[in-house]
Parts: sequence; structure tokens; C-alpha cells
Amino acid sequence: MTLIKIVILYFWMLMHPYYLSVTELKYKAKEKTMAVSCKMFTNDLEDAIKRSSGKTTDLLNPKDKKEADKQLAEYISKRLKISIDGKLCSLKYLGYEKEEDCIWTYLEIEKIAKPKNLKIETSLLYDYLKEQINIVHVEIDAFKESSKVSNPDSKMEFKIH
Repeated sequence: MTLIKIVILYFWMLMHPYYLSVTELKYKAKEKTMAVSCKMFTNDLEDAIKRSSGKTTDLLNPKDKKEADKQLAEYISKRLKISIDGKLCSLKYLGYEKEEDCIWTYLEIEKIAKPKNLKIETSLLYDYLKEQINIVHVEIDAFKESSKVSNPDSKMEFKIH
């Protein structure tokens, strides 16, 4: 690729931003839990929380960490649904951490046997961005698979073999 094409591609990418979140699910056999983590761009997440709740939040420098945790937990619990072997699971919110311009949110599903079937419905940031894409990675023992949905699609299924 010529230098001119590289420069044009670089500027095109700057002019056409992408809107992406990543959710990772990893089964921990020893603990019989599913670790769930969600990575979203901080500014998009803060704007989505404001639009959905009417409350402004600063996740990078929260004045009230408990309130920020509460808003984040509420936002995610309404937009991320996980069913394991036909049963809708309860997500336990553990907390979040900052990573450059993103927020990693950590959740957990407790006391579950090794899943055979996962159904995931994710509409994270859909109420904020019509161009939103959500990617989900699943890891259960040797099974590793990924899928993506683009707004307005929100459902995916993983059959573990």
C-alpha cells in the first residue's frame, strides 16, 4: 500500500469513528462461577447513563463512588441479559476500573454448573448510539467463541461442545 493510501485511510478512520463494546464471559469451573466483564468507552457510557437516568456521572473522577457504582450497575443490568441452559441468570455487580479512555465493569454469575447453552441479549449503549456494535467473547474450558451484534440486533447464542 502506498503512503498516500495509508494517509487517506488514516484520515478516513478519524472522520468515521466506530462505536464498540466488548463483553467477555469466562467460566471458572473450580469456583462454579461465570466471570463477566464489559469494556466500553468512558464518554459513551457516561452519556448513555445520562440519557437513560437523567443523572450526570463522572466515572473517571466520581464525587460519590457508591453512586457511580449504583448508576453503572443499574445501566448494565437493564441492557445485558444472560441465560444459561434456559435459565435467566442474576448478575452480581463487583465494580469497575478505568483503563485509558475505557471503563471495565466486572460482574459475576454465582453457583452454576458448566454451561451447555448460553443465550445473551446485549443492548449496551444502543439507547445512545445507533451505530453501536457489541462483541461478546465466551470461554468455557477449551471452548472459545466470539460473536457480534449491531444495533438494533441484540441476541446471540452459544452452544458449548
